[in-house]
Amino acid sequence: MTDVRIHVYEDGAIPAELFAQAEALREQAWPGGGPHDPALRPVAMLLVAPDGTVPATLDILSKDIVHDGRTYRASGLSAVVTDAAQRGKGHGRQLVAAARAEMAARGADVGLFTCDRSLRGFYGSAGWDVLEGTVLIGGTPEDPLPSDAPEFDMITLGAFFTERARRNADSFRNSRIALHPGVIDKLW
Repeated sequence: MTDVRIHVYEDGAIPAELFAQAEALREQAWPGGGPHDPALRPVAMLLVAPDGTVPATLDILSKDIVHDGRTYRASGLSAVVTDAAQRGKGHGRQLVAAARAEMAARGADVGLFTCDRSLRGFYGSAGWDVLEGTVLIGGTPEDPLPSDAPEFDMITLGAFFTERARRNADSFRNSRIALHPGVIDKLW
């Protein structure tokens, strides 16, 4: 993990040589995934080695949500991937922890996302808390996609960045949260 650097890019601003590597990594995990909805203000985070290779990448997606009668600036992780040949070296954990800090620095009140239950320990080791009993409702209000649908085995993870969010954190636990990121990024 020594000498790797984290690069952060707004949507569409990744240099071509790094973009190609990041896309190849995403293709390893999500073949045919495609770009994110620009309305979700995508931010790419790439871990770059001294030789210019990209061993890990992820995206941060953001939008305002209304939960329990309050509006929050929410961000979540998407397309988290470490090169299969580079796994086990701490690259993904380093990047996921940095993304948590990046969300807070960008003014998010809360960080929320789902992952496969088997990844609980990985995300927990990077500072994310499991929100027991919490379900994110993706898709759209007209065509919702709940993270507790029978075809999923997911958990919801979260972080509360602002004082207001920390004060209301209990309202996020054991609840159903209307994320509704749209038809492109149905669950981030």
